[in-house]
Amino acid sequence: MKEYVQQAVKQERHIDGRGLTDYRSPITIENNISKNAEGTARVKIGKTEVVVGIKMDVGEPYSDSPDEGTIIVTAELLPMSNPLFESGPPGIQAIEIARIVDRGIRESKYLDFKKLCVKKGEKIWMVLIDIYTINDDGNLIDAAALAAIAALKDSKIPAIKEDKADYGNLTNKKLPLDEKNLPITVTVNKIGDKLLVDADSREEEAVTSRVSIAVKSNGEISAIQKGGEEGLTQEEVEKMIDIAIKKREELAKLLK
Repeated sequence: MKEYVQQAVKQERHIDGRGLTDYRSPITIENNISKNAEGTARVKIGKTEVVVGIKMDVGEPYSDSPDEGTIIVTAELLPMSNPLFESGPPGIQAIEIARIVDRGIRESKYLDFKKLCVKKGEKIWMVLIDIYTINDDGNLIDAAALAAIAALKDSKIPAIKEDKADYGNLTNKKLPLDEKNLPITVTVNKIGDKLLVDADSREEEAVTSRVSIAVKSNGEISAIQKGGEEGLTQEEVEKMIDIAIKKREELAKLLK
């Protein structure tokens, strides 16, 4: 299979016939999939499916940011989505996905942390972003990042009762999001000397390097994470960034 993938990529195509910079279709985004969360989203890219739920809790701020709320991102790779995933503490892949999603949101300033302050130095909103894989057919990173943004956009802030979140009693107040800073993460892979997006699970076995790039609405990069065993030249990284900037708009349109 690895050789088959490499031969297809040499011919400037994915093994399913797509161009190297084409995503699988359809890409779908669905909100309101759970009544028990503050916000939810299900994203499907081809056969890859990821669900994200948002819960909010009132907590104490960090000492170095007494007037700012925060986010906490976790990823659970469910065994039903891939027989290689195991139950228990998060493994390296789950931790990496959570970190990439966290950095893309945090560094973009998409979510205004200062507006999540309830009482300076005492109480803040903590936004808990929980990622669950339903089916892994490749490119979980992009699917998880897109689902996280869709879930944030869907979220409403709960009421506060006795300094605690009053779950089940949602206000009409949305999260403080700055749409000009909306981050979209695009992962660009390298197989041989070719660059491609949206590698499926079979193609991922042949990937030697990948870079996940979070791009804001103005084309500014908010976060970059490299994966894979092989290094990349500066020229390759620049080409990857160019691809990510172009593909960002395609994914961002789906959120509208």
